[in-house]
Amino acid sequence: MEQTPDSGFFYGYIIVISSLLISIVMWGSRLSFGVFIIPLLDEFGWSRALTSAAFSVTWIGAGLLSIVAGRLNDRFGPRLIMTAAGCFLGLGYYLISTVSNITQLFIYYGVVNIGMSTVITPLMSTVARWFVKMRAFMSGIVLAGTGIALMLAVPLANRLILSYGWRHSYLVVGVVTFMVITINAQLLRRDPFKMGKTPYGYQTSKTPATADSSGMTLGESLHTRQLYLLGLVFFCSYLLYYLIVAHIILYAIGAGITSDRAILIVSTLGLAGIAGRILMGILADELGNKETMITCAILMIISFVLLLLSSQFSMLMIFAVAFGFGHGGMATMESPMTAHIFGLRAHGAILGIVFASDTVGGALGPVIAGYIFDLTCSYSPAFKFAAVITVVNLVAVLFLKPVGDTGTPHPAPPEPVKPS
Repeated sequence: MEQTPDSGFFYGYIIVISSLLISIVMWGSRLSFGVFIIPLLDEFGWSRALTSAAFSVTWIGAGLLSIVAGRLNDRFGPRLIMTAAGCFLGLGYYLISTVSNITQLFIYYGVVNIGMSTVITPLMSTVARWFVKMRAFMSGIVLAGTGIALMLAVPLANRLILSYGWRHSYLVVGVVTFMVITINAQLLRRDPFKMGKTPYGYQTSKTPATADSSGMTLGESLHTRQLYLLGLVFFCSYLLYYLIVAHIILYAIGAGITSDRAILIVSTLGLAGIAGRILMGILADELGNKETMITCAILMIISFVLLLLSSQFSMLMIFAVAFGFGHGGMATMESPMTAHIFGLRAHGAILGIVFASDTVGGALGPVIAGYIFDLTCSYSPAFKFAAVITVVNLVAVLFLKPVGDTGTPHPAPPEPVKPS
């Protein structure tokens, strides 16, 4: 028998709303680097590759720490972890507002990325545990925070910089990030069963061996090819995403497009990302996870073909729609596809490994593009490289498939407490 939420308001929706708010400010603070890089370059005269590296290289550490964060979330739940994340993020952005040399920028972004590492995996793993039915859709709503951040936070950061300078703007970012994350963290709960509830769409007729709480252990997953294929998919996807986010404004301005229009391209990317995350989440729940990921991968290939054809504003807007929608849908699938392939037993830890893969890709993307530009004084070779990566991404998706549940089943979950 399929369980739907108990009568009254289902607490899983609180989980989703709080996670969405955290996602917006978290990604807003990070993705605004695309506008902060311009005054940093102007004031300090650093190269694009070196400045991008401060933003990106420390992101690799965040990916590795996310594995630990995922395991801690599996054990302790998200509330304590997310509170600590808010503190690290707030402190990191405050420190960046005081930076005076490139070494400090690397160190302070390292502090920021410690906070980032403890945000993403716990959020998505928690949402996956509260929803069986509509899992991809609810994951998409939370991840829509990335698109909302691009639409709202990036233009807002640009206005703050123009009005108050980049140092005061970073200070504002730190305060807002700290407050929103730490307040919403208090509303998060890891396990619906411990609250006397069942996940949305939970199959009560399942035996313990087939319940959604079963699945592979972390150690078992490490011996499967599917884990590394899934990691490759999101390595490629986020290499492409951060390459674009970090450099598309500079590329557009270099092509003769005004800064306001360049910001509009990023906002369009964000809007398309919102649509992709939500609509492709709905499609995945109906059509299937793999089929949805194939569609998204093809869209990203098409988008880079368009980007290579022309640097006109109209073509860049079309690119932003196609790439934003495709990547948005792909990003939505990271947590649901991990659950689909490996189950929920060690979902947080396994998702942490997948997330570590995409952080490595996300770290390399901006640095590679910046390095190629410094060598060639053109973004065209970097975009050709990215087009090849879109094809690798599609090939990896085509080989994804679920693996058998070889783990020892969990005991059956406790009976839900009936409301009086």
